[in-house]
This record gives sequence, C-alpha cells and structure tokens, in this order.
Amino acid sequence: MTHSPLEPRPRQFDLIAFDWDGTLFDSTAIIARCIQLAVQDVGGTVPTQEQASYVIGLGLMQALAHAAPDVPKEKYPLLGERYKHHYTLEQNSISLFPGILEMLNDLKQRQHFLCVATGKSRWGLDEALHAVELRSLFHASRTADETRGKPHPMMLHELMTEMGVSPEKTLMVGDTSHDLQMAIHAGCASVGVSYGAHDTDALQACQPLHIAHSVKELHQWMKTFA
Repeated sequence: MTHSPLEPRPRQFDLIAFDWDGTLFDSTAIIARCIQLAVQDVGGTVPTQEQASYVIGLGLMQALAHAAPDVPKEKYPLLGERYKHHYTLEQNSISLFPGILEMLNDLKQRQHFLCVATGKSRWGLDEALHAVELRSLFHASRTADETRGKPHPMMLHELMTEMGVSPEKTLMVGDTSHDLQMAIHAGCASVGVSYGAHDTDALQACQPLHIAHSVKELHQWMKTFA
C-alpha cells in the first residue's frame, strides 16, 4: 500500500519528546538577554547574542560556565542567582509559539506519549507548565537538574523507560544541536526546528529526519510522518 506525500501514515513513533525553550516556548531572545545581564552583574565579559544563544538547552550552570569562561567558579552560585533574578522578571511575558497547542492536542489524540526533555530546572519547568496550563498534555518530563544535562542521553533514557518505549519508537524534537546530539546518543530519531536558538547548518550536522522552519511546517510533518 502506498501513501500520498500528505496522507497521514500509520504511527511511526510512540513517544515524542520535546525540548521546551525555543521549541515550544518563545523564549530564546529573553534567555540570551538574561544570560548577558547575569554575566554583566558578576563582572564577566558579556557574551554576544550568538554566544548566549548557543548555550540554550544546556543545564543552567553548564550554560553559564560556557557563556562566561572568565568568571571564576566561586562566583557560579551568584551567576546562577542573577540569571534566575532576571528571568523571573521576564517569564510572564513569554508564551507558547502560535500553533503549538493545536499541534500537541492533535498528537495526543493520535495516542502518542508526549514528554518534555529540557535543560530547564524542575522549578523552572513546573512554573512554565503551570503558567500555560499544559500539565494535562504531557505524560512525563525530565529536567537537567534531576538527570544529566544535554547532550547526555540520560533524560531520554529515563523517559523511554518510564513510558516503556524503545529508542526506535522515540522521536526527539528540538531547536539546538544539543537536543539532536542527545537523540543520537540515546539511539533515537530527531527533528530540528530552525525558529529557535541554533541555525539550520548546526541542526543539519546532526542529521535529523527533518528541519521545520515554522510551527505550521512542524505540525504538518508530524501529522504526515510521526
């Protein structure tokens, strides 16, 4: 039996894991700015927008250490506190990308397990989920502070174990090479989105099944191929 390019196919993936910031949540620019402000607060060399955007998706302290290599380790706790301070001031102005809610509802109706695998802290993710009332859509989630930061595959391994799904039936969706490298390390397929933190070339180097340039394109790909 053959299928036309736009005809929905039998479900290929049982578990779909989404990164949060820059993939579902329109927060990339604000996170990069908060990183810059935090580094400035502790007297480090302020990273460029590109440098600050690159570390999005990593665990918080891993990201800040990479973005501010001249800040001494004894200042890392203060650096983290300053980042959280600036982010808390901005977090209520961040929202889901338009079309994300419709896509997630469609995928849940098709009986996919929907999960979150994020570099955010558990506190940060819970705050975001509460704010946008998405808790009922996701079956499980993992954060960098309760497992290992990306691109280590631990959070994906734990989600697959919890849901009872094999790597071959798991898809990771993210906006950074850290997300896609994590999928490679976990033995999973991936899809990249170019509207977040990393550009198309960086994503393409990780050989995802597809790179979506908009939420609408991602939704269509999911309906057709996921």
